[in-house]
Amino acid sequence: MTYKMIVLDMDDTLLRDDHSISERTKKALMEAQKNGVKVVLASGRPTYAMHDFSKELKLHDYGSYILSFNGAKIINAKTNEEFFSSTLSPETAHKLYDISKRENIGIHTYVGDSIITENQNPFSDIESDITGLPVKIVDDFKASVTEPVVKMLMLADEEVLVHKEEKLQAEMAGQFSIMRSKPYFLEFTEEGVTKGTSIKQLAEKLDIGQDEIIAVGDSYNDLSMIEYAGLGIAMGNAPQDIKDAADYVADTNMNDGVAKVVEEFLLK
Repeated sequence: MTYKMIVLDMDDTLLRDDHSISERTKKALMEAQKNGVKVVLASGRPTYAMHDFSKELKLHDYGSYILSFNGAKIINAKTNEEFFSSTLSPETAHKLYDISKRENIGIHTYVGDSIITENQNPFSDIESDITGLPVKIVDDFKASVTEPVVKMLMLADEEVLVHKEEKLQAEMAGQFSIMRSKPYFLEFTEEGVTKGTSIKQLAEKLDIGQDEIIAVGDSYNDLSMIEYAGLGIAMGNAPQDIKDAADYVADTNMNDGVAKVVEEFLLK
């Protein structure tokens, strides 16, 4: 099979634990692009936190795209124009805030170039470390969210959040796309907006068939794209149920898993 696009999750997939791209991986991806393969980055990260990696891989030179906020935005890497954008209304954000209070778990969102939350918590600090965005502690969350936001994150320890996810999935079925991106991040985007649905949109725009796409990821927010792609690949460091849903299991992010996928399926 000749593949024309490879879609890569970033954290714990493309990136090593120190948030860097290995030289072997970079070399393989550059060679694939020279051969005409579209390399697309698809992350739960805000757009701002993806640009440096897009530039490092020269996606702008090869006319590629990035999917940020779990697919809620599709951006042309060359022009920075948005091909697709989805948001949640302030009223919807306030509703999710009320639910987080009812469930006694944390919540944050993005306003401008800041992470907005009411209380200092370790999970927002982790998000800040990953994305480079500062955390802004506000006195009144609702008063600080007066414009549409791209997504909301509920925050708690894994053993708490896994039960909250099950409850909220049942309660709000058909209202949101709900998925965990990290064990302690439960993400909410507009219903029907996932990495998988955004890849479908992009592939149709570029006239690339579903069977011509490879998607590689490690977590639950990657499941939709792993299932959509002609070749869905789970990282070796992914949970077992993500591996079970994939067509192929790669090596880990710390052992050049993405580079080995590119070498095996795109460069041979």
